[in-house]
Amino acid sequence: MTTEVLTTAANGLAHITLNRPAALHALNTAMCAAMIDALVAWRDDASIHAILLDHAPGTRGFCAGGDIRMIAEGGAGDGKEARAFFFTEYRLNHLLFTYPKPIVALIDGVTMGGGVGISMPARFRIATENTTYAMPETGIGLFPDVGGGWYLPRKPGQIGMWLALTGARLKAADCLIAGVATHFMPTEILGAARAQIAGAAQTHEPARALASGLEALSESAGKPKELTPENIERINRIFAGDSVEAIFAALEADGSDWAQAQLATLKTKSPQAMKVSFRQLREGAAMASFADEMRVEYRLASRVSQRHDFQEGVRALIVDKDNKPAWSPAALDGVTNALLDEIFAPLPEEWSPLPK
Repeated sequence: MTTEVLTTAANGLAHITLNRPAALHALNTAMCAAMIDALVAWRDDASIHAILLDHAPGTRGFCAGGDIRMIAEGGAGDGKEARAFFFTEYRLNHLLFTYPKPIVALIDGVTMGGGVGISMPARFRIATENTTYAMPETGIGLFPDVGGGWYLPRKPGQIGMWLALTGARLKAADCLIAGVATHFMPTEILGAARAQIAGAAQTHEPARALASGLEALSESAGKPKELTPENIERINRIFAGDSVEAIFAALEADGSDWAQAQLATLKTKSPQAMKVSFRQLREGAAMASFADEMRVEYRLASRVSQRHDFQEGVRALIVDKDNKPAWSPAALDGVTNALLDEIFAPLPEEWSPLPK
């Protein structure tokens, strides 16, 4: 039993606390498995009415993602360990997505990658002044997984495509506009929120009690920094392009300081990762079910984690920290449709949800 995930249950409320502070609670396979075991046990327990998901106090991260170093090391070898992680993590994501009881996620702090994957399925997602959301995977040669192909294209307009390609970071006010968070509360009232959640879990209609109670506590998050009306207009116009190349061209033609800043950011990202992410989101928008999306993402993760750009991205941004990745292919035109078809192709052993 891992101590990196703490679980308790009392008076109708089950509680999962991420407890890996040295890594900003980044997820590993054991943590995902521990959460699955707890959630499965509580799913059919009539005494449990709601779930609270948070992180150990005193740290600045809710969950910074997955254990990237482990995934990279596994991908550099036979890929078995990396695939085992993704298989388990995606089963956790799907379990949360289909969970029959209301879940509250306190995304107080850094919420990226795997942290997004475990919080987005929650019916109630509470941001604070400490919240920083991002899906920064294109910067390390990956793609926005953990259901990103489902959630991102279902955000307002083209906000999801902008987030996926640029890895833009959002604070609380932007998180509300983007649909990342459902409520904003300053940390000073989280004690009251926890009390409200505990009380709602003891009622016969916990979802309704949570909705009314959290709404009463919710406060204004102030003005957005990124998702201002003028930037949303640009995002919806420019990122609606029918290819990554079209988005680059539209940014170049726009001429605004904002567009030039986005273009400069995109030029630092892996061309392969951007094209994989673009196709992932466009196809994910029409995906029939979350399970179908996770099956595709497992194909992508299994292959991309063993390709050059992920290994190089981790080296440049996480290991050596020289921030000078040498992408291959180095330009968008080198990422062919044939290469993408290869990455998206079915696997001999496909991902599957937990048995019912």
